[in-house]
Amino acid sequence: MTVAIHQIGVVGAGTMGSGIAQVFGQKGYGVLLFDVAPAQLQQALSSIDKSLSKDLEKGRISAKQKELALQNVHTCPEISRLAKADLIVEAVSENFEVKKAVFKSLDAASSKETILASNTSSISITELAAATERPGKVIGMHFMNPVPLMKLVEIIRGIKTSSETVDSMMSLVQSIDKVAVEVSDAPGFVSNRVLMPMINEAIFCVHEGVGSAEAVDTVMKLGMNHPMGPLTLADLIGLDVCLDIMETLYNGFSDSKYRPCPLLRKMVAAGLLGRKSGQGFYEYSR
Repeated sequence: MTVAIHQIGVVGAGTMGSGIAQVFGQKGYGVLLFDVAPAQLQQALSSIDKSLSKDLEKGRISAKQKELALQNVHTCPEISRLAKADLIVEAVSENFEVKKAVFKSLDAASSKETILASNTSSISITELAAATERPGKVIGMHFMNPVPLMKLVEIIRGIKTSSETVDSMMSLVQSIDKVAVEVSDAPGFVSNRVLMPMINEAIFCVHEGVGSAEAVDTVMKLGMNHPMGPLTLADLIGLDVCLDIMETLYNGFSDSKYRPCPLLRKMVAAGLLGRKSGQGFYEYSR
């Protein structure tokens, strides 16, 4: 049995939140996008418009489809406005305490029938669910970046997540033309448990002088047929996010193979976060 989803709330209007809002809006769902920073909401609408315009230019969508998608996405300045949503997807920073506080707020503000999902890329769904009075209706929905282009969504079942909730989210993901893969609740799930140690090891190669960033990326692109080198990918993800995920893996498994590279820590401390800061392993125009 699945739950009918019509109205969707998204909390966090950054890169991931705006992308999630866009894909649901494009498929006819009503979307309410919330962020504590009003300026971020305006930036999200601008990003969605830009993304849709690019799709229009490439013939992926029609002008009418772009218009309808934009009409389906609305911003709201108060979290209480999400009360009647059938599903609320949290997409704030990759920090357990921040996410826990959001889930407590959503639990208090929304209907008890509302499903609460986290777009976390590594944090325990079971622990987030424990911050609510509805653990059976808490689930992980890990979209990949960039959301409008990437097909995969990891569906993470916490210890108390109900089968009805899982089935509903699997069906929902299918309705937006993406591929849902159910995985168990473990640090990093599957995607980042495999990806982040590879990125971290690539950073160690630079840190230890084995090769330059360009050399490491070229080896992985031409030798392993990766479409993007691991350090270019790290810059796209955000080095701060990479560090947060490595910390989650390291703390979750207590295994030294997940220790974050000192160079990664140093770059984050220096504000060299990748594309979003204008410089990471490479420089970017802003």
